[in-house]
Amino acid sequence: QHGHGPYQPHEPGYGLYQPGYSPYDDQIPDPKSRMLAIQNAKAYLLKSSTTSGLNLYDHLANMLTKILDEQPANAVDIIENISKDVKWAQFQKKMDTLRDEHEILPTFEAAEKHKALFLRANGEGDEELEEEIGETPLPNVMETAFYFEQAGIGLSKDEFYHIFLALKKLISVQPIQTCRFWGKILGLEMNYIIAEVQYHEGEEEEETEEEEVIEEGGKGMGEVEDEDEKKEDEPPKSTYKPPPVIPKEENGTGANKYVYFVCNEPGKPWVKLPPVTPAQIVCARKIKKFFTGRLDAPVVSFPPFPGNEANYLRAQIARISAGTQISPIGFYQFAEEEGDEEEEEGGGRDTYEENPDFQPLSVAEMVGSLSAWVHHGQSILNQGRCVWLNPFQKSEEEEEDDEEEEKAEEPNELQQEIGPPLLTPLSEDEGIQNIPAWTAEASTNLIPQYAVAILQSNRWPGAYAFASGRKFDNIYFGWGHKYSPENHIPALPPPVQAEYPSGPEIAETRDPTLEEELAFKAAREEALAAAEEEEDEEDVDEDEEDEDDD
Repeated sequence: QHGHGPYQPHEPGYGLYQPGYSPYDDQIPDPKSRMLAIQNAKAYLLKSSTTSGLNLYDHLANMLTKILDEQPANAVDIIENISKDVKWAQFQKKMDTLRDEHEILPTFEAAEKHKALFLRANGEGDEELEEEIGETPLPNVMETAFYFEQAGIGLSKDEFYHIFLALKKLISVQPIQTCRFWGKILGLEMNYIIAEVQYHEGEEEEETEEEEVIEEGGKGMGEVEDEDEKKEDEPPKSTYKPPPVIPKEENGTGANKYVYFVCNEPGKPWVKLPPVTPAQIVCARKIKKFFTGRLDAPVVSFPPFPGNEANYLRAQIARISAGTQISPIGFYQFAEEEGDEEEEEGGGRDTYEENPDFQPLSVAEMVGSLSAWVHHGQSILNQGRCVWLNPFQKSEEEEEDDEEEEKAEEPNELQQEIGPPLLTPLSEDEGIQNIPAWTAEASTNLIPQYAVAILQSNRWPGAYAFASGRKFDNIYFGWGHKYSPENHIPALPPPVQAEYPSGPEIAETRDPTLEEELAFKAAREEALAAAEEEEDEEDVDEDEEDEDDD
């Protein structure tokens, strides 16, 4: 549109800007009527809304005040937004209660939970600082986090530090000799932060003795009940013999070498997980369940899992540790004396020690070949144990009591399972179809002289390891599931058992017809009559013999 100059006398807009001129002069010539019209218009603008309680007059006044105070550019283009801002500024929350509701922010709740981590223990001063630095089982979590951060692996620095403080609190409460941050397993409701520890010698034995005493006491009560039941009429006993229960490995050995503590968040109390049993490991391999974050949650699955979520979590930790705990080759070595004795007995080595003469490999060598890494965790056999045990092997006393026939019936032909030996190179791990078991890479290619060797497990997604000089560590962040190229298929129920053998001795006969019943009765009467006649004849013969004797 072209700009318009001053209006000409013949144009409609002429005289609008003349002083003393009003366009309403011809409509409301009377000043009194004009004031009345203004008052009516103002009264209409002051009319409050039935919804919000505001009126248009005050709203327009507030809008003009806001515009004049802020003087935004192109106010006409944003007049709608200005109107909304003025309305939002006048909004007030309805108070439904007599007291004010103080909103608790999530950050404040998290700070309250973590507050206990930052409080120092009573009597803890600077004098104890040197002693703690000398020998302490507390791991340097922040240093481990730094190395994993080079490859983009890990948690936030705040969470790592909170875990650092939580581990310190755990060590101050429990008699722990070694401690390590194992990792974090995710759950649907809450997550699990896991600490791997070893007790001082003798501490764990006391706990196991208490468990055995409880078990023995339970057996004694059961024996008394059995004697009472024997007095009553016993039903026929089943000939079915369940498979023998494979005992769990002792604490400090095999799958129970370490003790694990878990908590949902740093600052919450640590909970000790129970030892794992072979039956739990065998069943955990057949199911695939997400964790909820509640240790007492039931594990609904088929085959049924023998335990709750705490036992399932412990079984998964044992499986992950057995397959992903790795170290640079040469860092650990077998103890010479112990190794020779075990080899003479025919068993595998299960102990190792640090090599004081270890010479670290370069990052290029650690990344270039999987033979530069070895497993320092014992593998778990199909039996659910790290060391195979013959369940049918009996002690000498039991063998003397048993008879030879029972011995012949027992299947003693089980083949001993032998797993890969300790400190086996990763190059011998089986792949998953066309996927290698491990993926090795350097943390950076831009500055290779300061790179860190990173290994990622493809069999257990979320398991990582790093190596830099003489330092290395393992960690896990994931859902606790093993990778499967195919969808998980639950195990099928066992086949239906065969029915009892049918035969004439147990088959129900059909009801006889009327003719058959009459024929049966007639035959029975004839047989009775014939029997009576024979008895009469015998009586007559006996009488005649008596007369002859006389």
